[in-house]
Amino acid sequence: MEAEGKEETMKTYRFYGWETADITEAHGLTPRDIYDLLSGIWCAETCAPRMRQNWTEENRTLGQCSITAFLLQDLFGGKVYGVPLGDGNFHCFNVADGCVFDLTSEQFGDTVLDYTLVYEQSRENHFAKAEKQARYALLRQRLLARLPS
Repeated sequence: MEAEGKEETMKTYRFYGWETADITEAHGLTPRDIYDLLSGIWCAETCAPRMRQNWTEENRTLGQCSITAFLLQDLFGGKVYGVPLGDGNFHCFNVADGCVFDLTSEQFGDTVLDYTLVYEQSRENHFAKAEKQARYALLRQRLLARLPS
């Protein structure tokens, strides 16, 4: 018998919005659950080629933002937005059912991005490059293989 008054402790995460990302996808998984699955899938092969030389096991989310955000859009719906980074690139994140979450934000360390100045991102623009389509397909295939039946 469990001790009375014992509180269940929630695992903490380092990605933006983890505390309120309580929506669920078809299998009943939350963005936190998907993050746990992706943590074993993100790799140099799924990292953006321009960042690949800096990818490490300790910084698994580096260069994974757009393919991850569009994959999460497939699972949770909603929209993908981008925070301008100042170098002409955008960092992608998700907004679904009022939840704002960014599974790959920890790649920026202690820097907190400004999630108020954002621009909607289109799948067509991001997937115009065949290499990005291939990275997305690989990440998707590996994630789907780990989802409950």
